[in-house]
Amino acid sequence: MSEFKRFYDTFKPEHYNIYLDIDRSNKTIAGKTKITGLADQDHISIHQKALKVSSIKLIDEPLSFELDDKNDAINIQLPKAGKVELNIEYTAPLTDMMMGIYPSYYEVDGVKKQVIGTQFETNFARQAFPCVDEPEAKAKFDLAIKFDEKPGETILSNMPEVKSENSVHYFDTTVKMSTYLIAFAFGDLQGKTTTTKSGVKVGVFATKAHKANELDFALDIAKRSIEFYEDFYQTPYPLPHSWQLALPDFSAGAMENWGLVTYREAYLVLDPDNTSLTTKQLVATVIAHELAHQWFGDLVTMKWWDDLWLNESFANMMEFVAIDAIEPEWRIWENFQTSDVQAALKRDATDGVQSVHVQVNHPAEIDSLFDAAIVYAKGARMLVMARALVGDDALRKGLKNYFAAHQYNNATGADLWNALGTAAGMDVKAVMNSWLEQPGYPVVTAKVEAGELKLTQQQFFIGDGEDKGREWHIPLNSNYQNVPAIFKDSEISLGNYAELKAENNNQPFRLNVGNNSHFIVKYDDALLSDILEHNDQLDNMSKMQILQDLKLLAAGKQIIYAQVIPFLKKFAGGNSVVVNSMIYDLAYDLEDFTEPESEEEINLRKFIGNLSDKQANRLGFEPKANDSKDDQVTRRYALGGMLYAKDKDFVNTAHEIFESHKSSLISLPADIRSLVLRNEIKNFNNEELFNKFLDSYRETSDASYKGNLSAALTDTKDETLLAKLVDKFKDSETIKPQDLRGWYRDILANPKGEQLAWDWVRNEWQWLEDTVGGDMEFATFITVTASVFHTSKRLAEFKAFFEPKINTPGLTREIKMDIKALSGRVDLIESERDAVNRELAK
Repeated sequence: MSEFKRFYDTFKPEHYNIYLDIDRSNKTIAGKTKITGLADQDHISIHQKALKVSSIKLIDEPLSFELDDKNDAINIQLPKAGKVELNIEYTAPLTDMMMGIYPSYYEVDGVKKQVIGTQFETNFARQAFPCVDEPEAKAKFDLAIKFDEKPGETILSNMPEVKSENSVHYFDTTVKMSTYLIAFAFGDLQGKTTTTKSGVKVGVFATKAHKANELDFALDIAKRSIEFYEDFYQTPYPLPHSWQLALPDFSAGAMENWGLVTYREAYLVLDPDNTSLTTKQLVATVIAHELAHQWFGDLVTMKWWDDLWLNESFANMMEFVAIDAIEPEWRIWENFQTSDVQAALKRDATDGVQSVHVQVNHPAEIDSLFDAAIVYAKGARMLVMARALVGDDALRKGLKNYFAAHQYNNATGADLWNALGTAAGMDVKAVMNSWLEQPGYPVVTAKVEAGELKLTQQQFFIGDGEDKGREWHIPLNSNYQNVPAIFKDSEISLGNYAELKAENNNQPFRLNVGNNSHFIVKYDDALLSDILEHNDQLDNMSKMQILQDLKLLAAGKQIIYAQVIPFLKKFAGGNSVVVNSMIYDLAYDLEDFTEPESEEEINLRKFIGNLSDKQANRLGFEPKANDSKDDQVTRRYALGGMLYAKDKDFVNTAHEIFESHKSSLISLPADIRSLVLRNEIKNFNNEELFNKFLDSYRETSDASYKGNLSAALTDTKDETLLAKLVDKFKDSETIKPQDLRGWYRDILANPKGEQLAWDWVRNEWQWLEDTVGGDMEFATFITVTASVFHTSKRLAEFKAFFEPKINTPGLTREIKMDIKALSGRVDLIESERDAVNRELAK
């Protein structure tokens, strides 16, 4: 694909004066935009998308122009190069695509309402006003908005409102910023505000479908996050306010618009009296992520989208740094290990995966960059490695210098490495570029040969992969003192193993202690046995890491999958979140090796019940006042295991709890609510109950409860009721487009619904593309399909449907990777099914 022209190369805007008249009832936008800037030549282009431009003037003189819809452009002929003032008038539609300026829909007391919001990342500001819609094209903005205003409505934007005249709201001039960070919203909103120690006004806003106290948790986290970042970055928050806004319809999880951060409701508002710890942690990390961006992404912005990782990887790491500092008892880094690390290791093992830093030119490719497992999770893990190498003092010093050098401008990855390297006095770039510029990661094999302890590194693949001889600068993080800090060769001998062991207090040899470096370890039998013989000396993170690496090695066919099963029994019975997360991930993966309702599935259910019974009986269903974090999360794993095992006592107890809360299901304790609702649908379902759940889903504004209800509804074994759900996929008043992927995935994963969901996505692909095709997550419908399928029949159908679409911009990499991933899984299951089921039958 040929490189397309950057408009900033020929026209550099300095200031925008934007006037928008938005008519919600007629779904129209009328706009006037004045752009002042420097034209480097007499023929320039600016961006537009779906704008109907009526005139362009150079001050007052009409100019010749042409619209180029294929390239989202307005081509303008100027009398000469130099300083220009363009005055542009246009109209545009208000669409329901959740991109540009768009309405969100909700209900209050049965009355349908809407709030107008924006989403301009990656390149959708051009749908709202003509501009150079590129991250490097930073400018200052004056925004004035008129709308069909009703009494009591609220309007918000990046900067404070300075005046309102003749129904027009005027906002203060912004600092120099990129177009994709402009934001505004208006409607019947409620809000709560506070002020940080340094005087920054912080607010949380949502529709009045929510109770006022549902804003409190987010307000507290936002305030403390900003205070933490000001201290950690040693750089003041650069705007007068920081508003957080929950939008009922929102395609992304959240968006870091400078001064007006927008969120899905599920990631901002929550019931402080009945929300699980897991949900609170999720909301807190999302808020901390977006506020980290206010410096890293907004104050200093990547020069072009190929350095997207500069924004996202760093914010992904900093969300954990911040929450760990302000809520240390949560041990939030454990969540990083069980979620982000696992996603990165799985995705990055597929041949064809993108590197963290990847070249991008075509606009359709930009959205495909937002690979959460790579640019967010792997990139964050890469930065965790860098943090461990340089230390926090050098990290903070380097960041302070980085912000000072590039504030209100743009930077590249090299600028960050130079700042950190200078502060730390080391060549950080040399180490980190091997991770930044190369896809994949290594497996380090540790073995004893002729008494010598040797390490080798080789790229690790799940499924077929072409070994191109890649090597990484690997921070080994060994527990042995004389092991080099960085391993960058293909092979190294560490010396006589017996002598090394004696010098290190006879500890078993370990690598990647803490699991912070992006590689896995394959120990030979003797080394692994030595580790396991000292199992009682391993901390929980080490146990998790052993299971993690064995799981991946089995998936990559470097060890036999059945060999992993005894390790689950060995490590079961404790209440560690990180260990149990890995145990149950592995255990439920074994479902792919069984047929539904078969003897093999019965054996698996019994096996998972045996893993769960000790903790399930200890913890019970009812949360206790003295529950630790481990207890709260382990309860969900253990009870879920007993219900999966169809244990009659636990099934009946869950039913009794349901009956006792029948009049107000939302009042079920949040930690067990999903388990109780799913149990009821699975074991005591009827059409009346199903319809009650579906009605409750439509009516509630509690995002956590909505998630519980959808998980239950999609668990039914009644194909007629599943078909009823599939028929609702296109009904946005029941299932919002932003939530559709989750519904689709859950029904696809239900053996009774798999065919229904698969037929739907094939029949409705064009509708899906028309509805969410502008969304950066559109390609993930392909991903979730491949993640559920595991048979040769489904592989053939998957290829038949998606291979003809392989050249679609933005989908190419995803289709190729998912075919490889699915092919590898099918091969693994077919070759090892019998051995796995023999082990489960023991």
